[in-house]
Amino acid sequence: VEIIELHHNQKADAPSGTAIQTAQLLAGLGKTYNPAMVEETEKLAGARGSIADDNIRIHSVRLPGLVAHQEVIFGAPGQIYTLRHDTTDRSCYMPGVLLAIRKVTQLKSLVYGLEKIL
Repeated sequence: VEIIELHHNQKADAPSGTAIQTAQLLAGLGKTYNPAMVEETEKLAGARGSIADDNIRIHSVRLPGLVAHQEVIFGAPGQIYTLRHDTTDRSCYMPGVLLAIRKVTQLKSLVYGLEKIL
């Protein structure tokens, strides 16, 4: 499995926190996604991406015109399975922001991530 995350060119960090968290969640499932490969040589350092947990590679792209996109690519002999999410407008984040604003008064401690209050 490999992760490709793409964001606008004003995003300062790479890889994104979402890509790192996706790799951590996949690694936490206890499966071996990327067994040892043949010895490879990168002709340009970093060309194969950064290696995160469980040997999962993360590739980061920063270009004007992008908002936020992520692909998780699973490969097996004879097949590829790709999960992709594309954000084309930041307005799609508003329902989550409004939900968090409504729920924050009910929280008893610090919460990281909307998945804990959905």
